[in-house]
Amino acid sequence: MALLQLFVASSMPVIKVLLITALGSCLALEHINILGEDARKHLNKIVFFVFNPTLVASNLAKALKHESVTMMWFMALNILITVVIGSALGFIIVHVTKVPVHLRGLVLGCCAAGNMGNMLLIIIPTICMEKGTPFGDPDECHTNGMAYASLSMAIGAIYLWSYVYNMVRMCANRHSKEVEVNDSSVKNASNGTPEMEARNSKVPLLSTNQCKVTVEHHVIKLAPPSVEPVESEGEEGMLDKTKQAVWRIIQQMNLKTLFAPSTIAAIVGFIVGLVPVIRRLLIGEHAPLHAIQDSALLLGDGSIPSVTLIMGGNLLKGLRRSDVQKSLIVGIIIARYVALPVIGTVIVKSAINLGLVPKDPLYQFVLLLQFAVPPAMNIGTITQLFGAGENECSIIMLWTYALASVALTLWSTFFMWLVT
Repeated sequence: MALLQLFVASSMPVIKVLLITALGSCLALEHINILGEDARKHLNKIVFFVFNPTLVASNLAKALKHESVTMMWFMALNILITVVIGSALGFIIVHVTKVPVHLRGLVLGCCAAGNMGNMLLIIIPTICMEKGTPFGDPDECHTNGMAYASLSMAIGAIYLWSYVYNMVRMCANRHSKEVEVNDSSVKNASNGTPEMEARNSKVPLLSTNQCKVTVEHHVIKLAPPSVEPVESEGEEGMLDKTKQAVWRIIQQMNLKTLFAPSTIAAIVGFIVGLVPVIRRLLIGEHAPLHAIQDSALLLGDGSIPSVTLIMGGNLLKGLRRSDVQKSLIVGIIIARYVALPVIGTVIVKSAINLGLVPKDPLYQFVLLLQFAVPPAMNIGTITQLFGAGENECSIIMLWTYALASVALTLWSTFFMWLVT
Protein backbone atom coordinates (compact mmCIF):
# COMPACT_ATOMS: atom_id res chain seq x y z
CA MET A 1 0.00 0.00 0.00
CA ALA A 2 1.36 3.43 -0.99
CA LEU A 3 2.44 5.73 1.82
CA LEU A 4 0.00 8.46 0.72
CA GLN A 5 -2.94 6.04 0.75
CA LEU A 6 -1.89 4.79 4.17
CA PHE A 7 -1.61 8.34 5.46
CA VAL A 8 -5.13 9.16 4.25
CA ALA A 9 -6.59 5.94 5.67
CA SER A 10 -4.97 6.49 9.06
CA SER A 11 -5.53 10.23 9.41
CA MET A 12 -9.14 10.47 8.21
CA PRO A 13 -10.67 8.84 11.33
CA VAL A 14 -8.67 11.15 13.61
CA ILE A 15 -9.65 14.18 11.53
CA LYS A 16 -13.31 13.21 11.98
CA VAL A 17 -12.82 13.08 15.74
CA LEU A 18 -11.09 16.47 15.77
CA LEU A 19 -13.89 18.06 13.71
CA ILE A 20 -16.58 16.83 16.11
CA THR A 21 -14.42 18.00 19.03
CA ALA A 22 -14.25 21.48 17.50
CA LEU A 23 -18.04 21.46 17.13
CA GLY A 24 -18.39 20.60 20.83
CA SER A 25 -16.14 23.54 21.73
CA CYS A 26 -18.27 25.89 19.61
CA LEU A 27 -21.48 24.66 21.23
CA ALA A 28 -19.98 25.32 24.67
CA LEU A 29 -19.18 28.98 23.95
CA GLU A 30 -20.86 31.44 26.31
CA HIS A 31 -22.84 33.29 23.63
CA ILE A 32 -24.11 29.95 22.25
CA ASN A 33 -24.30 27.95 25.52
CA ILE A 34 -25.97 24.87 24.03
CA LEU A 35 -23.43 22.53 25.61
CA GLY A 36 -22.82 24.31 28.91
CA GLU A 37 -21.50 22.72 32.08
CA ASP A 38 -24.90 21.46 33.26
CA ALA A 39 -25.73 20.13 29.80
CA ARG A 40 -22.42 18.24 29.66
CA LYS A 41 -23.07 16.66 33.06
CA HIS A 42 -26.53 15.47 32.02
CA LEU A 43 -25.21 14.21 28.69
CA ASN A 44 -22.44 12.38 30.56
CA LYS A 45 -25.04 10.49 32.58
CA ILE A 46 -26.90 9.51 29.41
CA VAL A 47 -23.64 8.26 27.87
CA PHE A 48 -22.76 6.32 31.03
CA PHE A 49 -26.14 4.65 31.55
CA VAL A 50 -27.54 4.38 27.99
CA PHE A 51 -25.25 5.00 25.02
CA ASN A 52 -22.10 3.13 26.12
CA PRO A 53 -23.92 -0.01 27.36
CA THR A 54 -26.01 -0.33 24.19
CA LEU A 55 -22.94 0.26 22.01
CA VAL A 56 -21.00 -2.50 23.75
CA ALA A 57 -23.85 -5.01 23.95
CA SER A 58 -25.22 -4.55 20.41
CA ASN A 59 -21.88 -4.66 18.56
CA LEU A 60 -20.52 -7.53 20.63
CA ALA A 61 -23.67 -9.64 20.27
CA LYS A 62 -23.75 -9.05 16.53
CA ALA A 63 -20.10 -9.85 15.83
CA LEU A 64 -19.38 -12.55 18.41
CA LYS A 65 -19.45 -16.26 17.51
CA HIS A 66 -17.96 -19.44 18.95
CA GLU A 67 -15.23 -19.45 16.31
CA SER A 68 -14.19 -15.89 17.09
CA VAL A 69 -14.02 -16.54 20.84
CA THR A 70 -11.68 -19.50 20.48
CA MET A 71 -9.48 -17.49 18.13
CA MET A 72 -9.47 -14.19 20.02
CA TRP A 73 -8.71 -15.33 23.57
CA PHE A 74 -5.31 -13.67 23.33
CA MET A 75 -6.95 -10.27 22.80
CA ALA A 76 -8.18 -10.17 26.41
CA LEU A 77 -4.65 -10.94 27.60
CA ASN A 78 -3.21 -8.39 25.18
CA ILE A 79 -5.41 -5.58 26.50
CA LEU A 80 -4.56 -6.56 30.08
CA ILE A 81 -0.87 -6.28 29.18
CA THR A 82 -1.45 -2.76 27.80
CA VAL A 83 -3.18 -1.77 31.05
CA VAL A 84 -0.41 -3.20 33.25
CA ILE A 85 2.46 -1.67 31.25
CA GLY A 86 0.61 1.62 30.88
CA SER A 87 0.00 1.75 34.63
CA ALA A 88 3.69 1.15 35.29
CA LEU A 89 4.60 3.99 32.93
CA GLY A 90 1.96 6.17 34.59
CA PHE A 91 3.43 5.54 38.04
CA ILE A 92 6.83 6.62 36.73
CA ILE A 93 5.34 9.83 35.31
CA VAL A 94 3.51 10.54 38.59
CA HIS A 95 6.69 10.24 40.65
CA VAL A 96 8.93 12.12 38.21
CA THR A 97 6.56 15.06 37.62
CA LYS A 98 5.18 15.07 41.21
CA VAL A 99 1.57 15.17 40.07
CA PRO A 100 -1.02 16.48 42.60
CA VAL A 101 -3.14 13.89 44.36
CA HIS A 102 -6.38 14.62 42.50
CA LEU A 103 -4.66 14.20 39.11
CA ARG A 104 -2.89 10.90 39.77
CA GLY A 105 -5.89 8.81 38.75
CA LEU A 106 -6.21 10.84 35.55
CA VAL A 107 -2.55 10.31 34.63
CA LEU A 108 -2.70 6.58 35.35
CA GLY A 109 -5.92 6.29 33.34
CA CYS A 110 -4.53 8.13 30.32
CA CYS A 111 -1.45 5.90 30.28
CA ALA A 112 -3.26 2.62 31.00
CA ALA A 113 -6.58 2.87 29.12
CA GLY A 114 -6.44 3.35 25.36
CA ASN A 115 -9.31 4.02 23.00
CA MET A 116 -9.87 0.31 22.31
CA GLY A 117 -13.38 0.61 20.93
CA ASN A 118 -14.44 3.86 19.31
CA MET A 119 -11.17 4.46 17.49
CA LEU A 120 -10.96 0.89 16.17
CA LEU A 121 -14.59 1.02 15.01
CA ILE A 122 -13.65 4.06 12.92
CA ILE A 123 -10.18 3.00 11.74
CA ILE A 124 -10.73 -0.65 10.78
CA PRO A 125 -13.62 -0.17 8.29
CA THR A 126 -11.80 2.78 6.71
CA ILE A 127 -8.60 0.80 6.21
CA CYS A 128 -10.52 -2.22 4.89
CA MET A 129 -12.06 -0.11 2.13
CA GLU A 130 -8.71 1.24 0.94
CA LYS A 131 -7.08 -0.39 -2.06
CA GLY A 132 -3.84 -2.30 -1.69
CA THR A 133 -4.30 -3.36 1.94
CA PRO A 134 -2.80 -6.71 3.00
CA PHE A 135 -6.14 -7.77 4.50
CA GLY A 136 -7.78 -9.34 1.43
CA ASP A 137 -11.40 -8.92 0.39
CA PRO A 138 -12.91 -5.65 1.72
CA ASP A 139 -16.22 -7.24 2.76
CA GLU A 140 -14.54 -10.08 4.64
CA CYS A 141 -12.08 -7.63 6.15
CA HIS A 142 -14.97 -5.43 7.30
CA THR A 143 -16.86 -8.33 8.89
CA ASN A 144 -13.86 -9.75 10.72
CA GLY A 145 -12.60 -6.28 11.63
CA MET A 146 -15.92 -5.36 13.26
CA ALA A 147 -15.77 -8.57 15.30
CA TYR A 148 -12.24 -7.76 16.48
CA ALA A 149 -13.12 -4.13 17.23
CA SER A 150 -16.31 -5.09 19.09
CA LEU A 151 -14.53 -7.58 21.32
CA SER A 152 -11.75 -5.06 21.91
CA MET A 153 -14.34 -2.43 22.85
CA ALA A 154 -16.10 -4.79 25.28
CA ILE A 155 -12.92 -5.91 27.04
CA GLY A 156 -11.57 -2.36 27.10
CA ALA A 157 -14.81 -1.15 28.70
CA ILE A 158 -14.46 -3.73 31.48
CA TYR A 159 -10.93 -2.58 32.30
CA LEU A 160 -11.88 1.10 31.98
CA TRP A 161 -14.91 1.08 34.24
CA SER A 162 -13.41 -1.29 36.81
CA TYR A 163 -9.81 -0.08 37.04
CA VAL A 164 -9.61 3.52 35.77
CA TYR A 165 -12.97 4.48 37.28
CA ASN A 166 -11.85 3.34 40.73
CA MET A 167 -8.43 4.97 40.41
CA VAL A 168 -9.94 8.37 39.57
CA ARG A 169 -12.56 7.97 42.31
CA MET A 170 -10.04 7.06 45.02
CA CYS A 171 -7.69 9.91 44.09
CA ALA A 172 -10.59 12.38 44.02
CA ASN A 173 -11.85 11.20 47.44
CA ARG A 174 -8.36 11.33 48.91
CA HIS A 175 -7.93 14.89 47.66
CA SER A 176 -11.30 15.88 49.15
CA LYS A 177 -10.32 14.44 52.55
CA GLU A 178 -7.01 16.32 52.49
CA VAL A 179 -8.82 19.55 51.67
CA GLU A 180 -11.25 18.97 54.56
CA VAL A 181 -8.38 18.32 56.99
CA ASN A 182 -6.59 21.48 55.88
CA ASP A 183 -9.77 23.53 56.23
CA SER A 184 -10.39 22.21 59.74
CA SER A 185 -6.79 22.97 60.71
CA VAL A 186 -7.15 26.53 59.48
CA LYS A 187 -10.40 26.96 61.44
CA ASN A 188 -8.83 25.67 64.64
CA ALA A 189 -5.89 28.00 64.20
CA SER A 190 -8.16 30.98 63.60
CA ASN A 191 -10.42 30.20 66.59
CA GLY A 192 -7.49 30.27 68.98
CA THR A 193 -7.51 27.17 71.19
CA PRO A 194 -6.11 27.25 74.75
CA GLU A 195 -3.01 25.46 73.54
CA MET A 196 -2.41 28.10 70.90
CA GLU A 197 -3.03 30.92 73.35
CA ALA A 198 -0.61 29.43 75.81
CA ARG A 199 1.95 28.90 73.06
CA ASN A 200 1.55 32.47 71.85
CA SER A 201 1.92 33.81 75.39
CA LYS A 202 5.02 31.60 75.83
CA VAL A 203 3.64 30.27 79.14
CA PRO A 204 3.50 26.46 79.48
CA LEU A 205 0.17 24.94 80.47
CA LEU A 206 1.91 22.64 82.98
CA SER A 207 5.17 22.85 84.75
CA THR A 208 7.89 20.32 84.09
CA ASN A 209 7.22 18.43 87.28
CA GLN A 210 3.50 18.29 86.59
CA CYS A 211 4.17 16.88 83.15
CA LYS A 212 6.37 14.12 84.59
CA VAL A 213 3.87 13.16 87.23
CA THR A 214 1.03 13.02 84.73
CA VAL A 215 2.95 10.84 82.34
CA GLU A 216 4.05 8.47 85.08
CA HIS A 217 0.50 8.27 86.40
CA HIS A 218 -0.87 7.24 83.02
CA VAL A 219 1.87 4.71 82.50
CA ILE A 220 1.17 3.04 85.85
CA LYS A 221 -2.57 3.10 85.23
CA LEU A 222 -2.43 1.60 81.75
CA ALA A 223 0.32 -0.93 82.37
CA PRO A 224 -0.90 -4.55 82.72
CA PRO A 225 -0.19 -6.38 85.97
CA SER A 226 2.20 -8.78 84.25
CA VAL A 227 3.94 -8.19 80.97
CA GLU A 228 4.95 -11.20 78.94
CA PRO A 229 8.01 -10.98 76.74
CA VAL A 230 7.09 -9.78 73.26
CA GLU A 231 8.09 -12.17 70.52
CA SER A 232 9.76 -10.85 67.42
CA GLU A 233 7.65 -10.43 64.35
CA GLY A 234 7.58 -13.58 62.31
CA GLU A 235 5.56 -14.94 59.48
CA GLU A 236 2.29 -14.45 61.36
CA GLY A 237 2.99 -10.74 61.88
CA MET A 238 3.82 -10.21 58.22
CA LEU A 239 0.71 -12.16 57.19
CA ASP A 240 -1.49 -9.97 59.42
CA LYS A 241 0.00 -6.81 57.94
CA THR A 242 -0.58 -8.11 54.43
CA LYS A 243 -4.20 -8.95 55.23
CA GLN A 244 -4.74 -5.49 56.71
CA ALA A 245 -3.23 -3.79 53.64
CA VAL A 246 -5.38 -5.83 51.25
CA TRP A 247 -8.48 -5.14 53.33
CA ARG A 248 -7.77 -1.39 53.27
CA ILE A 249 -7.51 -1.47 49.48
CA ILE A 250 -10.77 -3.42 49.19
CA GLN A 251 -12.49 -0.93 51.50
CA GLN A 252 -11.28 1.99 49.37
CA MET A 253 -12.43 0.41 46.11
CA ASN A 254 -16.03 0.68 45.04
CA LEU A 255 -16.67 -2.93 44.05
CA LYS A 256 -20.07 -1.97 42.66
CA THR A 257 -18.33 -0.33 39.70
CA LEU A 258 -17.01 -3.74 38.66
CA PHE A 259 -20.60 -4.18 37.48
CA ALA A 260 -20.95 -0.77 35.87
CA PRO A 261 -23.51 -0.50 33.04
CA SER A 262 -20.87 -1.08 30.35
CA THR A 263 -19.57 -4.18 32.15
CA ILE A 264 -23.07 -5.61 32.49
CA ALA A 265 -23.66 -4.82 28.82
CA ALA A 266 -20.52 -6.76 27.88
CA ILE A 267 -21.83 -9.78 29.80
CA VAL A 268 -25.19 -9.48 28.04
CA GLY A 269 -23.44 -9.21 24.68
CA PHE A 270 -21.46 -12.39 25.36
CA ILE A 271 -24.63 -14.27 26.34
CA VAL A 272 -26.62 -13.11 23.31
CA GLY A 273 -23.77 -13.80 20.91
CA LEU A 274 -22.80 -17.22 22.23
CA VAL A 275 -26.17 -18.78 23.15
CA PRO A 276 -27.66 -20.07 19.85
CA VAL A 277 -31.31 -19.83 20.96
CA ILE A 278 -31.05 -16.21 22.07
CA ARG A 279 -28.96 -15.29 19.05
CA ARG A 280 -31.57 -16.65 16.65
CA LEU A 281 -34.24 -14.61 18.41
CA LEU A 282 -32.38 -11.27 18.34
CA ILE A 283 -29.66 -11.25 15.68
CA GLY A 284 -30.33 -11.19 11.95
CA GLU A 285 -32.87 -9.70 9.57
CA HIS A 286 -35.24 -12.66 9.97
CA ALA A 287 -34.99 -12.86 13.78
CA PRO A 288 -38.40 -12.51 15.49
CA LEU A 289 -37.08 -9.91 17.96
CA HIS A 290 -34.57 -8.18 15.68
CA ALA A 291 -36.22 -4.82 16.50
CA ILE A 292 -34.58 -4.96 19.94
CA GLN A 293 -31.13 -5.42 18.43
CA ASP A 294 -31.77 -2.69 15.85
CA SER A 295 -32.88 -0.27 18.58
CA ALA A 296 -29.76 -1.06 20.62
CA LEU A 297 -27.56 -0.42 17.58
CA LEU A 298 -29.35 2.87 16.96
CA LEU A 299 -28.79 4.01 20.55
CA GLY A 300 -25.20 2.82 20.56
CA ASP A 301 -24.40 4.93 17.52
CA GLY A 302 -24.95 8.00 19.69
CA SER A 303 -22.09 7.14 22.03
CA ILE A 304 -19.13 8.17 19.86
CA PRO A 305 -20.41 11.64 18.81
CA SER A 306 -21.74 12.37 22.33
CA VAL A 307 -18.45 11.56 24.04
CA THR A 308 -16.54 13.56 21.44
CA LEU A 309 -18.82 16.58 21.85
CA ILE A 310 -18.38 16.44 25.63
CA MET A 311 -14.62 16.35 25.17
CA GLY A 312 -14.83 19.44 22.97
CA GLY A 313 -16.88 21.28 25.58
CA ASN A 314 -14.45 20.35 28.34
CA LEU A 315 -11.58 21.40 26.12
CA LEU A 316 -12.91 24.96 25.93
CA LYS A 317 -13.10 25.08 29.72
CA GLY A 318 -9.56 23.82 30.02
CA LEU A 319 -8.16 26.37 27.57
CA ARG A 320 -9.55 29.20 29.64
CA ARG A 321 -7.86 28.10 32.86
CA SER A 322 -5.33 25.30 32.90
CA ASP A 323 -2.23 24.68 34.99
CA VAL A 324 -1.14 21.43 33.35
CA GLN A 325 2.59 20.83 33.52
CA LYS A 326 4.26 20.53 30.13
CA SER A 327 6.37 17.67 31.45
CA LEU A 328 3.17 15.79 32.33
CA ILE A 329 1.78 16.11 28.80
CA VAL A 330 5.12 15.13 27.26
CA GLY A 331 5.35 12.11 29.57
CA ILE A 332 1.89 10.84 28.60
CA ILE A 333 2.61 11.35 24.89
CA ILE A 334 5.90 9.44 25.15
CA ALA A 335 4.22 6.66 27.12
CA ARG A 336 1.32 6.22 24.68
CA TYR A 337 3.03 6.83 21.32
CA VAL A 338 6.60 5.65 21.90
CA ALA A 339 7.05 3.28 24.84
CA LEU A 340 3.79 1.30 24.58
CA PRO A 341 3.97 0.62 20.80
CA VAL A 342 7.61 -0.47 21.03
CA ILE A 343 6.93 -2.83 23.94
CA GLY A 344 3.72 -4.04 22.29
CA THR A 345 5.54 -4.88 19.06
CA VAL A 346 7.94 -7.11 20.97
CA ILE A 347 5.12 -8.81 22.89
CA VAL A 348 2.84 -9.48 19.91
CA LYS A 349 5.71 -10.59 17.68
CA SER A 350 6.86 -13.01 20.38
CA ALA A 351 3.34 -14.37 20.74
CA ILE A 352 3.16 -14.91 16.96
CA ASN A 353 6.46 -16.79 16.95
CA LEU A 354 5.26 -18.96 19.85
CA GLY A 355 2.07 -19.86 17.99
CA LEU A 356 -0.27 -18.13 20.49
CA VAL A 357 -1.75 -15.87 17.81
CA PRO A 358 -3.31 -17.16 14.57
CA LYS A 359 -1.75 -16.19 11.26
CA ASP A 360 -4.42 -13.62 10.38
CA PRO A 361 -2.83 -10.30 9.28
CA LEU A 362 -5.90 -8.25 10.29
CA TYR A 363 -6.08 -9.84 13.74
CA GLN A 364 -2.36 -9.27 14.31
CA PHE A 365 -2.74 -5.68 13.09
CA VAL A 366 -5.53 -5.04 15.62
CA LEU A 367 -3.43 -6.48 18.45
CA LEU A 368 -0.53 -4.21 17.54
CA LEU A 369 -2.79 -1.18 17.09
CA GLN A 370 -4.14 -1.59 20.63
CA PHE A 371 -0.75 -0.45 21.91
CA ALA A 372 -0.72 2.74 19.78
CA VAL A 373 -4.21 4.25 20.21
CA PRO A 374 -4.72 7.52 22.13
CA PRO A 375 -6.25 7.59 25.63
CA ALA A 376 -9.87 6.51 26.01
CA MET A 377 -12.29 9.38 25.54
CA ASN A 378 -14.48 8.03 28.34
CA ILE A 379 -11.79 9.16 30.79
CA GLY A 380 -13.26 12.62 30.25
CA THR A 381 -16.65 11.23 31.23
CA ILE A 382 -15.17 9.76 34.43
CA THR A 383 -13.47 13.01 35.42
CA GLN A 384 -16.72 14.83 34.73
CA LEU A 385 -18.60 12.45 37.05
CA PHE A 386 -16.22 13.10 39.96
CA GLY A 387 -15.29 16.70 39.13
CA ALA A 388 -11.58 15.85 39.35
CA GLY A 389 -9.18 17.08 36.68
CA GLU A 390 -11.73 18.11 34.03
CA ASN A 391 -9.61 20.99 32.72
CA GLU A 392 -6.42 18.95 32.76
CA CYS A 393 -8.11 16.02 31.03
CA SER A 394 -9.32 18.25 28.19
CA ILE A 395 -5.82 19.61 27.57
CA ILE A 396 -4.30 16.12 27.65
CA MET A 397 -6.93 14.91 25.18
CA LEU A 398 -6.25 17.89 22.90
CA TRP A 399 -2.54 17.14 22.55
CA THR A 400 -2.83 13.37 22.43
CA TYR A 401 -5.55 13.38 19.76
CA ALA A 402 -3.86 16.16 17.79
CA LEU A 403 -0.70 14.04 17.60
CA ALA A 404 -2.66 10.83 17.04
CA SER A 405 -2.95 11.57 13.32
CA VAL A 406 0.83 11.47 12.88
CA ALA A 407 1.48 8.71 15.42
CA LEU A 408 -1.22 6.35 14.14
CA THR A 409 -0.15 6.90 10.54
CA LEU A 410 3.49 6.04 11.26
CA TRP A 411 2.69 3.06 13.46
CA SER A 412 0.02 1.77 11.07
CA THR A 413 2.57 1.82 8.27
CA PHE A 414 5.04 -0.13 10.37
CA PHE A 415 2.41 -2.59 11.66
CA MET A 416 1.11 -3.37 8.14
CA TRP A 417 4.65 -4.00 6.96
CA LEU A 418 5.25 -6.20 10.01
CA VAL A 419 2.18 -8.44 9.61
CA THR A 420 2.90 -9.06 5.93
